[in-house]
Parts: sequence; C-alpha cells; structure tokens
Amino acid sequence: MGGQQEFAADVLVVGGGPAATWAALDAARAGADVVLADKGYCGTSGSTAAGGTGVWYVDPEPAGREAAMASREGLGGYLADRRWMRRVLDQTYANMNELAESGGYPFPTGPDGRQLRNGLQGPEYMRRMRIRVRRAGVRILDHSPVTELLTAADGSVAGAAGHRRQAGHPYLVRAGAVVLATGGCAFLSKALGTDTNTGDGALYAAEVGAELSGMEFSNAYGIAPEHTSVTKTAFYSFASFSTEDGAELAGAASQGGRSVIARQLLAGGRVFCRLDRADEAARRAMRLAQPNFFLTFDRLGIDPFTDRFAVTLLAEGTVRGTGGIRIAGDDCRTTVPGLYAAGDAATREEICGGFTGGGSHNAAWAMSSGTWAGRGAAAHARALGPGAHRRTATPAGGAGLRPTGRPGGDAREVVAAVQREVLPYDKNYLRHGERLAEALTVLDDTWGRLRAGLHGTGADALRARQAAALAANARWMYRSALARTESRGMARRLDHPGEDPAQHHRIATGGLDEVWTRPLARTPAEAAA
Repeated sequence: MGGQQEFAADVLVVGGGPAATWAALDAARAGADVVLADKGYCGTSGSTAAGGTGVWYVDPEPAGREAAMASREGLGGYLADRRWMRRVLDQTYANMNELAESGGYPFPTGPDGRQLRNGLQGPEYMRRMRIRVRRAGVRILDHSPVTELLTAADGSVAGAAGHRRQAGHPYLVRAGAVVLATGGCAFLSKALGTDTNTGDGALYAAEVGAELSGMEFSNAYGIAPEHTSVTKTAFYSFASFSTEDGAELAGAASQGGRSVIARQLLAGGRVFCRLDRADEAARRAMRLAQPNFFLTFDRLGIDPFTDRFAVTLLAEGTVRGTGGIRIAGDDCRTTVPGLYAAGDAATREEICGGFTGGGSHNAAWAMSSGTWAGRGAAAHARALGPGAHRRTATPAGGAGLRPTGRPGGDAREVVAAVQREVLPYDKNYLRHGERLAEALTVLDDTWGRLRAGLHGTGADALRARQAAALAANARWMYRSALARTESRGMARRLDHPGEDPAQHHRIATGGLDEVWTRPLARTPAEAAA
C-alpha cells in the first residue's frame, strides 16, 4: 500500500464508455490536458462494450430527419426539444462519419455497396475509442474508481478523488473542470454490462449541489432469456409470447405489452416466446446487426426462431430509462460551475422526453453529449487559466465516506434493502401511489441509517459509495414518480392512468437527506405542442 498519488489536468473525465471517451477525445482536441479515470478498464467496461447498439444515424435529408424526430415524440409525452434533436442528429452524423473515415471502424455494407452506419458492435467500437483517446494524449487511469468530487472555495468543481484498485492506494486529480460520464443506474440487476452502472455520478453531482431531471422515467425493464443477462428488447418485436402450456399470452409484446409479461411473472407463471414473426431476410439481418444476442441461444442449443424459450424482465433503470443529471446549457454543463455531464449519467429528456430504450437515441446521445461536454469542459478550464490546478480543493463526499454518527453497517445489506424496493415489478414497473409511498418510506429509512453509519476506506470505499448511490437514485426516482400524478412516457401510474395536460412539464429533483422535487419551466418544444 503506497501513499496518495496526485495528478493535475485541465479536464478530468470520469467514466470509460462511449460518452467518456468522446468527451476525453474532444477535450484533448480542444487543447486541454486530459485525465480519464474509469472504474473498470476503459474500452471493456459498461453496457456498450458488452454488446452492440443501433445508432440514431439519419442522413441530412429534410423528410428523413422530420420522420426521425417525430417517431418517438408521442411515446415521450411530447417533452423532448426539437432543437436538441436536430443538434444530436447533426453531431451523431458527423461522429459516425468520422469513425468510418478516420477512425477506421469496419461498418458492414448493404446490397447497394454503401456502408451501413446505423449500428455499432460494442467491443470493436470501444476498442477503437480507447486507441483514439490514447493517441490524443489522454492519460487513462484504469481500475481507478472515483469516490468523490472536490470543490473550490467558490463552490465550483475542482477535481476528484478515488482509489486505484490494482495499485492499492488512493489518488487525487486536481482539474479545472470535470465531466461525469459514469453511466446510469441499473441497481445491480445483472442486466448485461451494467454492474459498473450504479449511479455514482448522480450521487457525486448532487453532493456538490447539481440537480437531476426525469428520474420518474427510470423504470425501464428489458426482456431477457430466463437466467441470462442479454436484454435486446428490440428483437422481441418479432416474438410470439405464450404461457408454459403453450397458450397464447394475449397482449404480451415487446412494446406496449411488457406489463402483461410482468403480471404473468408476478402471478408465478412463466412466459415463453419464439421469434417466429421474423422472415428469412430479417433473421439474417438480426444476426449481422447483433451477433452477441445469439451467443446465449447458440450455447444452449436453442434456435430462437423455431424453439420456444422462457423469458424474464430485468431492471435497467436509468441505463435504458431517461432520467439523470440535469443539463443547463448546450455544452452539457450542469447547474454547478466546472461540472459537466454526458451519456447515461445525464438526462436524455432533451431528445427523448419521457421515453427511451436501448441503443439508437442512447448511443447518439452518448457520443453527441460526450463531444459537447468535452469541448465545454476544455473551454471552462481554459478560461480559469493556469492557476486552476493550484486552487484549494475540498472533498465533497458524504454518505459512505464520512458518517454523521458512529461508523457501522454493511454495504451489502444496504444494496439488498434497495433492491427489495426497486427490482420487483409490482413496485417499480406496475406503479401505484400507495406502493411507491411505502417503498419510499423504507428507502428513506435505509438512507438515514447508511448516512449515519456506513463507512468505507480504501477498496471498501467504492462498495460503500455504490450502496449510497443506489439508495440515492431510488429515492429521487420514487419521489419524482409520486410528483407526477399522471401517466406520461414511461412513467405509468395505475392510480392515475390518464395524461394530464396541466403536467406537461419536466420534473427536477435533488437533495440527499431531504429529497425535493419541483416542476421545470416548459421548453420551447413543449410550449408549441
């Protein structure tokens, strides 16, 4: 065990997925000295690196762009912003073309000989992004989870501290600006690639005074073969669902019918499906687009197009939901000076409103917001001048690091307590005000106990902080869900099944010991709707 290692940088990027690597790359290209700190190994950790993803890549042709923007506005409760949609479509188009033309990404070609640039294989994508980041001069700290942010005397963010797991010692990065690209929060549900997605960035942001938004739109559940982790729900649009005895499960579907699946599973029944609605052309295209989806079936000797197989639903929280750190500017700044957010750590309401899902918009948002956050952070650091590294920096971490009472408690018990309130379908997916309130009472009590006693040092600090982040995200999610007394986007309420025009707004949330919510002013897109 060595002493604390210190670094200085213009920009610190926290995370290692697509949003983080684009942020680091573009900050470096803007002239910043950049450090990237990843909880895992940059290029292999996170949900993108574990699979493949479609991308919201649309040629700049007016009719096509209009159709792309209109396609999900209704699903999202008309809370998205057309201006942001256009920005993301433009930036994604540029970034994907760059990947092909200078990044050397091997996009497949269609029958007409043109490259198909509307999808990415996660492992190859992230392998190339790591190479590009290193070539840009970014210093990568692998297996180095950040455990808290640092703030300057004026309240701006001045870096972060963490623990280098393999080296076995703490570290600190003094920086002019920080980009949080830590991913979303899937509550350790075992969905593929999400074990590092524990909502850490949202906790760190809230501790320095940042706000969150859209947390009620965080009840995403993905379909996966029973006892596996691969959630590729889009392919289940080709599925026929049935009960164990082979009878059709009426109303079950990948879109608009997952609640039927949830109710069947809650009743103790099993749900089976077969992708028998896909023709030969679709089957070939599916295998080409997402080969990892078929690995599980191939290993089990199952042909998903002809054989019935059992499925389940896995919680994906803000990884496939919409909520996250609230964005306060075009450069993805937050409400705290010096702090930026990108990817799943940031809210996607700007382009998705109250509904998203896997791939497509998520992948486009990751690379676009990463690009903007990296450039914005570089500009902020440059404006501070060379003295930014010498600012007095104060640690901002609380729960799990600096208990208010006598140290004690077990991070594993906290995680289990949170999971009991957020993973069950009848609490989080099939939402009802009474059940939400009951769960929130338990979560508030869990937070009170962990805040008073949970304490981790060294490697244990990460486990304690992850447990605190899970509890914090769950409380923001349910408090926001209770504040939206209607059904809009993903936020469905059994006790308020209709959409209320008076609630055509977004909901901000924040706070730690006392969680608050408030309606946000309508966006230009909302006001015009």
